[in-house]
Amino acid sequence: MKNGTIKIIFFGDIVGKPGRNAVRDFLTDSKEKYDFVIANIENASHGFGLTEKNYNDFIEYGIDAMTCGNHIWDKKDVYTYIDSADKLIRPINYPTGVKGAGSRIFEKDGIKIGVINSIGRVFMNMVDSPWEIVKSEIEKIKKETPIVLMDFHAEATAEKICFAKYCSEFGLSAFFGTHTHVQTADECIIGGMAYITDAGFCGASDGVIGMEYNTSLSRFLTGIPERYEVAQGKTTQVNALEVDIDVNSGRALTVKRVFCSNSKVEESGDEN
Repeated sequence: MKNGTIKIIFFGDIVGKPGRNAVRDFLTDSKEKYDFVIANIENASHGFGLTEKNYNDFIEYGIDAMTCGNHIWDKKDVYTYIDSADKLIRPINYPTGVKGAGSRIFEKDGIKIGVINSIGRVFMNMVDSPWEIVKSEIEKIKKETPIVLMDFHAEATAEKICFAKYCSEFGLSAFFGTHTHVQTADECIIGGMAYITDAGFCGASDGVIGMEYNTSLSRFLTGIPERYEVAQGKTTQVNALEVDIDVNSGRALTVKRVFCSNSKVEESGDEN
C-alpha cells in the first residue's frame, strides 16, 4: 500500500498448465508490485475445473483470491475441498445449498477487501438472477469495507456492460468481466468503479482461446463435440488488469490492461 491506495491485479481465466506456468513466472518477477492478487481459475486444471493440488499451487505463487465460473464443478474432487478452501469463491447466484461461498472478505496488510463472484444468464446455464443478489451483497460487504471487487463470468457483452453500470450505482470498486477469453480494449472507470468487459486469458497463444486448434477446428467443421485439449506450444500470454483503489473511499483511481507474452517452451509432464 502506498499513499493511501492499494494496487490490485486481476488475471483473466487461467487455462491449463501453460496458463498456470505463465502466471507463476509473471508473479515470480512482479508480485512485489501488487498489494492484492486475484485470478479466475475455472479452467486451470487441464482446461476444465480446479484440482486441490492446483489450488494449493496458486497459493504458493502468491494469489490471494480465486474466482471461477461455470466450469468449477468439472473436477469432481472440488466437492471434497471447496468448503474449506478459504481463498476460493464460486458464483454467488447458484441456488441456496450449493457448496462453497459466493463472496469473501479478505484482509491484507490490515486492509479488508471484499470479493464477489457472479455468473451471467445470457447464453449460459440457467442459475438464479444475479441482480438483486449482488446488490444486496455489495451493500452488506460495504458495511465492513469500502473496497469491493467482482468477477462477473458471462458470455454476452451487453449483459456485462449493463450489469456493470448497475453495480457501479452501489459503490462497487472494480468489475472484471471473464469467460470469453478475449481481452477487450474498453478498460475505464465508471463512477469510481474500474471496469473491463473481459480480462482475457492466461495460457498458450498458439491455440484457440487456450485450447488446441485442430480439435477446435474439427468441432466447427463436423458439429461433433470432441473433447477439447489444452493448447501447447512455445508462446504463452498473460492477460490481466491492474487497478489502484483508494483505501478510504473504495473508489478506483487508475485502471490499466496487462498483455504480455513469452516464448518459453512449456514443461512436459502431467497437465493436471
